[in-house]
Amino acid sequence: MGEAADYLHLQRQDLETLVKRDGIPHEKQGERIVFRKQQIDVWASQRILGLSGNHLYEYHRKSSARHHDLSPGHALMPEFITPDRIAPALSSKTKPSILRDMMALAERTELVCDPMDLLQSLQEREHLCSTALSNGVALLHPRHHEPHVFLDSFIVLGRVTQPIHAGSEDGTPTSLFFLVCCQDDRIHLHTLARLCTMIQSTTMLDELRAAEGAPVMLEAILKAEVDVIRRL
Repeated sequence: MGEAADYLHLQRQDLETLVKRDGIPHEKQGERIVFRKQQIDVWASQRILGLSGNHLYEYHRKSSARHHDLSPGHALMPEFITPDRIAPALSSKTKPSILRDMMALAERTELVCDPMDLLQSLQEREHLCSTALSNGVALLHPRHHEPHVFLDSFIVLGRVTQPIHAGSEDGTPTSLFFLVCCQDDRIHLHTLARLCTMIQSTTMLDELRAAEGAPVMLEAILKAEVDVIRRL
């Protein structure tokens, strides 16, 4: 029963209710309930076609979100960022242009379902409150974190050739822009906490500013995360 519930993205108790009401194809072998894959695949397809509104959204959320280990000792950065997701010399000169350029960098991952929707969400988030910190780094992220926006969670990083006034509280210009794109709030908050810890307790930012090229920048990020995990 549990395996079938996971396959169909249903709660076990919901599947049990469907069985009791003969709402799903199944067979009884003594006290054991058996589901034939071909039959429940047809049933599931018809069910999806009949869903709408919140029910459809919730099914899509459960079926789309990728699993990531969020335990304290697990390294997230190797899963989220790669050299091709790092732009070491962006020519952006204003906050609107850096948002557009970071959206374009995210689009290159081929994990963004609607790039213009992402850009709008970034703009809305920055309008609420700037994500630029006082140490010359910004942790950009969209206003909403939903599975239908991204095919998987990821991070991109842009380093501008000329620091930009991006709205930090102390007026410090920003040279490093992380864009954190997550499929749900739990992953998002965990990832932000990890990045903030890396920023505050390691030399990562200095190394990122001095690094020559994306591979070296990635090494600095991975090393900083390892340092943070070791202290847990």
